[in-house]
Amino acid sequence: MWLTPLHRAVASRSEEAVRVLIRHSADVNARDKNWQTPLHVSAANKALRCAEVIIPLLSSVNVSDRGGRTALHHAALNGHTEMVSLLLAKGANINAFDKKDCRALHWAAYMGHLDVVCLLVSQGAEISCKDKRGYTPLHAAASNGQIAVVKRLLSLAVEIDEANAFGNTALHVACFNGQDAVVSELINYGANVSQPNNKGFTPLHFAAASTHGALCLEFLVNSGADVNVQVLCVSDTGGEIDCVDKDGNTPLHVAARYGHELLINTLITSGADCTRRGVHGMFPLHLAALNAHATCCRKCLEFLLQNGAAPSLKDKQGYSAVHYAAAYGHRHCLKLVRTQICPASALGSPLHLAAYHGHAQALEVLLEGHCEVDQGDEVGRTPLMLAALRGHTDCALTLLNHGASPRSKDTIRGRTPIHLAVMNGHTSCVRLLLEDSDNADLVDTADSQGQTPLMLAVMGGHVDAVSLLLEREASVDLADHQGLTALHLGLLCGQEECVQSLVELEASVLLGDSRGRTAIHLAAARGHASWLSELLNIACSEPPIPPLQDNQGYTPLHWACYYGHEGCVEVLLEQRDFRHFDGNPFTPLHCAVVNDQETCANLLLEAMGSKIVTCKDSKGRTPLHAAAFAGHIDCVQLLLAHSASVDDVDQSGLSALIMAAEKGRVEVLDIKTHIANSIFENGMEECALLILGKLPDSALVATNAALQTPLHLAARSGMKQTVQELLSRGASVQVLDENGSTQGPRSPRDPSGPSSEGTTTENDSDSETF
Repeated sequence: MWLTPLHRAVASRSEEAVRVLIRHSADVNARDKNWQTPLHVSAANKALRCAEVIIPLLSSVNVSDRGGRTALHHAALNGHTEMVSLLLAKGANINAFDKKDCRALHWAAYMGHLDVVCLLVSQGAEISCKDKRGYTPLHAAASNGQIAVVKRLLSLAVEIDEANAFGNTALHVACFNGQDAVVSELINYGANVSQPNNKGFTPLHFAAASTHGALCLEFLVNSGADVNVQVLCVSDTGGEIDCVDKDGNTPLHVAARYGHELLINTLITSGADCTRRGVHGMFPLHLAALNAHATCCRKCLEFLLQNGAAPSLKDKQGYSAVHYAAAYGHRHCLKLVRTQICPASALGSPLHLAAYHGHAQALEVLLEGHCEVDQGDEVGRTPLMLAALRGHTDCALTLLNHGASPRSKDTIRGRTPIHLAVMNGHTSCVRLLLEDSDNADLVDTADSQGQTPLMLAVMGGHVDAVSLLLEREASVDLADHQGLTALHLGLLCGQEECVQSLVELEASVLLGDSRGRTAIHLAAARGHASWLSELLNIACSEPPIPPLQDNQGYTPLHWACYYGHEGCVEVLLEQRDFRHFDGNPFTPLHCAVVNDQETCANLLLEAMGSKIVTCKDSKGRTPLHAAAFAGHIDCVQLLLAHSASVDDVDQSGLSALIMAAEKGRVEVLDIKTHIANSIFENGMEECALLILGKLPDSALVATNAALQTPLHLAARSGMKQTVQELLSRGASVQVLDENGSTQGPRSPRDPSGPSSEGTTTENDSDSETF
């Protein structure tokens, strides 16, 4: 505490000890860890004589502690009238405030020290001062039930309806804290019983919400004395019983929310309307059911029935009290309302809510009322489906025991409860649903997309669920409507443990999907080198190796090269059968260089030799054409280093140089369905210069189908260095193209780069496609 001997001496009110310590140079300004000086301690402990000794040695009596409180604050808080008088006489600031802007008068009023309050007021204290929350001394006294101080302040004509920062008057504060005597006094002095605060709450709302108010009211009712002081004293003096806040809640809503049944009785007896809508269009009965206040439910329900109101009232969302009780698992409330409010097969029924939120006991109560156990929601999901989706095994068991069908399907994707359970890995629910031997065939039930529970479990990586389904003899080679098996999906989603389980059960590695892609293709496309090796070993275990080409003629090597999976390329090249180009003439080398996979291209060249740089696709384009077209300089350099011919032209008569020049400002390369747009890629000029350095001068006059020379194309594309290089080597500026121009037209032309055989398209939205 960092207390000095002087602090200890004044705390024990030992004047003699204080004098001795001061004679020995004790520091009268010393502070403890709360920054309190010996004067603070004197004031708090009524050490009047000690204070008289210390004060003459101080430069100021207004020093504040860590909380901003002066010695006067401490004296007022503790009700030491003589100390307060002494401090004021010695120059204490009567209106000094602490860090919460509380004055000494606030503290005296809150603690009920009437003599101190009177002294401070007589010495000029501001009676309507406010702290940071806008509390006046009247608020402070009212909140703590200090009736004597309240009366004194009222006699001084303070503003009785002064609001604090939240809009609350002293009456609000007294009601909320159950200070019935203060409430009565304030009303007798004319306090406004209907004044709303910033949120629209009147004092009546606060009385309804107050736990202390309810207890006071119960005590008074049982004692037979001054009944309903807290609430009736408000209503009897003109308080609007059905006044609403900004959300439309009446005091009855508030009382129902907090479960104050005695207050509810008082409000209903006083004429409160149980059919008024509050927040979200909810009725008091909804709030009682929502918060598990069974007695409140009974009170509201009895009142509704006695007054002929429809017991099945619903809020704006279409929910009744049964819905709320079911959603929150309030079994006792359900027992009260279910006989009066029979839930129909509506959207989001109470059964659905109870099942979704895992309230098995609530389900039992609802099912006793003979509800339709397999009713569907707006998308056809039954309560059993929702229980399975959320993994609530106890709810699923309850529903099954009451006849729920595990064969029901939703209307969106045709999925059963088993599908929904495996999607989230709820193995215990899956086991429960498959326990009945009559349901064994459900293990292979397909949804509207052809997907089985095994496929969904594999995609989600739910190993335990996969193991359970395989134990129940789920078929591993069934395919969905896209031809994808569980093994395909496991590789696409990278679920290694699930893939291992499928491979151990001899799932076929050679089945193709609707595009002809096998598991080996997908392993190569996704970069799963270890799985690719294992799958190849399985495929090669019984020679001859089948031709591994998809519907477009692409092999696993094409896929691995295009996506740059070096490990997969190495695995494939270890197999001699893959060391030659089969299938699509747009070779793996084309795939590598067009997508800037230099390392993969280098692996191909090292394994298969430089001769492969001369291979051509179906349009006569070499890998150099592809690299130049895409503007990948490193790949161009690699191919040139392996003696790629710069003179080769494709079926359109374009050389790699012309293609690079055109690409400098080509109107779009549209592959299958891309919308044309104009692009310019960095690096085109570098490619052109690189290739130009390999060309003989005789090639500089070569023309394309539009009679355009490299100079035409370079000039059109704004390639300054290329133009200069061509001119320095004798390219003619007088050559005319088919339009009679020496610089070449700027009209769009058909792209002549690599076709859809080697690049991705918008239609081919899967990332594993070319």
